[in-house]
Amino acid sequence: MAEKDNIIGKRLVNAYLSSVISISLVLFLVGVASLLLVNARSVSNYFKENMKVSVMLKQNVSESKSFDYLESLSDMRFIKSADYISREQGIREMKELLGDDFLDVFEAAPIPISIDVTLKADYVSADSLEMVKLELLESPVVDEVVYQRSLVDALNQNISRISLVMAVMIGLLLFISFVLISNTMRLSVYARRFNIHTMQLVGATPAFIRGPFLLQGLLQGIFSAMIAILMLLGGLFAIRSSFAQMFEIFRLPLLLVVMGIVLATGIVICVVSTYFVVGKLISMRRTELYY
Repeated sequence: MAEKDNIIGKRLVNAYLSSVISISLVLFLVGVASLLLVNARSVSNYFKENMKVSVMLKQNVSESKSFDYLESLSDMRFIKSADYISREQGIREMKELLGDDFLDVFEAAPIPISIDVTLKADYVSADSLEMVKLELLESPVVDEVVYQRSLVDALNQNISRISLVMAVMIGLLLFISFVLISNTMRLSVYARRFNIHTMQLVGATPAFIRGPFLLQGLLQGIFSAMIAILMLLGGLFAIRSSFAQMFEIFRLPLLLVVMGIVLATGIVICVVSTYFVVGKLISMRRTELYY
């Protein structure tokens, strides 16, 4: 008898562990999807704020005036950062691009002083960039403002498409997660249907019967969520060395939000699934327990 009890106990432990592992894997996918969702705006801003706008200064502008203009750019509401490109640096870059003898056809070096400007993300759109261009051209030291209009349009269009696809994928993933976790909990509870029937025979109320199972579902949800969070953090740190710039996008408060989503998802789905499964088993007749 004791040996039989040990076998049953081991089966219950194995079933519990397999349920926790299965739920953890599903919650890990939920965590990845949530991480992308809450950081969607940060990712979009990251790409927008890495696009350069070149401000070409006039040929007769001295270095002192160009530095004064560089300082004035920091006061403009749409400027995030500005990098000074001297004539010498511009010539070096053109030599790398066109060869050392590209200046032979010119009487004087045609490379002006320029400033590479990165804009705040809200201003990286076709209409806003035209407004920025006109405002920069108002300065008497500015000769030309250059940016790739086609690149801006393509960037905004692709970000919109990616956001739509991501929203659909996340919705499907959450639905699949709910179904998988519900089925896992159903199998876990169904294996103990005879225990539920025995409790009914001794007069236990439905609320009393549900209590231990709901507590187990709660603990399963918490343990599974903790494992999923550890897997998510491990994955982030594993790719840190290869994609260090990603950590400039992800913010700690948003990461805490993702952890909260994973924990809440695990608890809610496990508890709700357990509640309905136990309720169904309580309403079953004795003869239905064997099918």
